[in-house]
Amino acid sequence: MNNPYEVLGVRQNASEEEIKTAYRELVKKYHPDKYQNNPLSDLAEEKLQEVNEAYDALMKNGGGNGAYGNSYGGAQNSYQNQTTPEYNDIRSIIDSGNLGYAEQKLAQMRNRDAEWFFLSGMISYKKGWYDDAVTKVRTAASMNPNNFEYQTALNNIMNSGRMYQNNSYGRGYGNDDMMCKLCQAYMCADCLCDCF
Repeated sequence: MNNPYEVLGVRQNASEEEIKTAYRELVKKYHPDKYQNNPLSDLAEEKLQEVNEAYDALMKNGGGNGAYGNSYGGAQNSYQNQTTPEYNDIRSIIDSGNLGYAEQKLAQMRNRDAEWFFLSGMISYKKGWYDDAVTKVRTAASMNPNNFEYQTALNNIMNSGRMYQNNSYGRGYGNDDMMCKLCQAYMCADCLCDCF
């Protein structure tokens, strides 16, 4: 998730009332009723979901007190200070984009706790390995079900996978019937070419 203050268009130390006001305005702006039969309806729906997630993140953190951490791997980073310095170093390495080195540091650790699985999942996510990322982040979330960061990351990864899947089906990928018809047409064309 992007920084929720930026998503809602409010300053970092905005009051709870300012956050609620900005939220209401954005909900009105992106409400689905305004975009019925409009080619921008999907974009508006996506934006509204982002606004809702930002609002939820701020309200769960006692909105308006600046408690929200930096965006991290599609998830809220409110738990960073509760992890070990070694894990914080690995988070910094992942954020810098040096995934190989971060992976190497994780492999050297003996303790495979929830944070280990979460960071390993974030590396997979950044590499584009969505199935592996979901598996690892789901493991982290099941090991520590009260960790909002893990739950948010899992939801975001799964939603991005669904969006990819929906886009691919919308473009004809994954349509077995269409593939059969294309193969049949190709085979017929190949046979005709041999006859000539």
